[in-house]
Amino acid sequence: MTHSPLRIGIIGAGAIGNVHMDTIKKIPEAEIAAVTDAFLPLAQQRAQEHGIATVHESPQHLLEDASIDAVVVCVPNQFHASLAIEALKQGKHVLLEKPMAISLSDARAILDAKLASGKTLMVAHQMRFLGLSRAIKDMIDDGKLGRIYNAKAGWWRKKGIPGWGSWFTRKDMAGGGPLIDIGVHMLDLSLYMMGNPRPVSVFGTTYAEFGPQRKGVGDWGTPNWDGYYDVEDLATALIKMDNGATLTLEVSWAAHAAGLGENPFIHLMGTEGGASYSGSAGTYVTHDEQGVVEQDIVPLEGEEDRVLMFRHFIECVQTGREPISSALTGFTVNRVLDAIYESSRTGSEVKLSWN
Repeated sequence: MTHSPLRIGIIGAGAIGNVHMDTIKKIPEAEIAAVTDAFLPLAQQRAQEHGIATVHESPQHLLEDASIDAVVVCVPNQFHASLAIEALKQGKHVLLEKPMAISLSDARAILDAKLASGKTLMVAHQMRFLGLSRAIKDMIDDGKLGRIYNAKAGWWRKKGIPGWGSWFTRKDMAGGGPLIDIGVHMLDLSLYMMGNPRPVSVFGTTYAEFGPQRKGVGDWGTPNWDGYYDVEDLATALIKMDNGATLTLEVSWAAHAAGLGENPFIHLMGTEGGASYSGSAGTYVTHDEQGVVEQDIVPLEGEEDRVLMFRHFIECVQTGREPISSALTGFTVNRVLDAIYESSRTGSEVKLSWN
């Protein structure tokens, strides 16, 4: 069956929105039909750069455009829920930038709206589509790791606080610091690799040792020195699953992390073997009669991760299949993030009920 190109509207013309526009142009099955941004001149600039025919003066006007099939929501985190929910109500499919929402209540509202609409909602976790991620997932599906009972994941940045004083470092706008910014990727990818077990208990701690002193500022984003910083710059957590498996998560925007690299990493420990990667390097380990055997994991070939992510989104829209990074998985991730922050506030373990 042939389909007309999916007509996509972009809400948010900033850096990540521009990345999405570059990606969509590589996919014949989709076209950018319209763009909008709170700063309209930026939307007009992107339209000229990417050959986009329509610039809408507001997200609401774009969502009311009956010619648009789907939208990409790539705005500051605080607006994810309201725009995703309104898009679903307007009959649009939604590709929603991470994190799904800044709070558990917002994530639940998005999930409810998606279920009521019958439309596709996918969270943009492109790391699932990296060649190395796909290679490791194939090994897991082939049984080469057996039952994964322990995992360790994280992303250390030693000097990478984005846009000090901007929405990135304000809890009311971003929802948190590195935990909800880059930790969300590693949490999502770990749960996916582990077979999507249900988290049942969380113990976590967050720290703000650099940001309040205006130290550790990175190159991403534009600082606003008249603004403020009220989020963490390091988070660590232990998460236990309903099948007994455990996950340790560690992330930072700034840290004196001597001896540690700055690439995202995952170490998966299974009953039959283990797999790990840091950046673009992966290793598989198992045992034979002679002892421990290690070998490199070769990333799967194919298109770049974001192109594959969009292709998956389009296929799900066309077939009605649930995306691998669905609204439910996004809600689960938000639930764990919320529990880590709560545990840090209270100093106690947080138990999660799924009844």
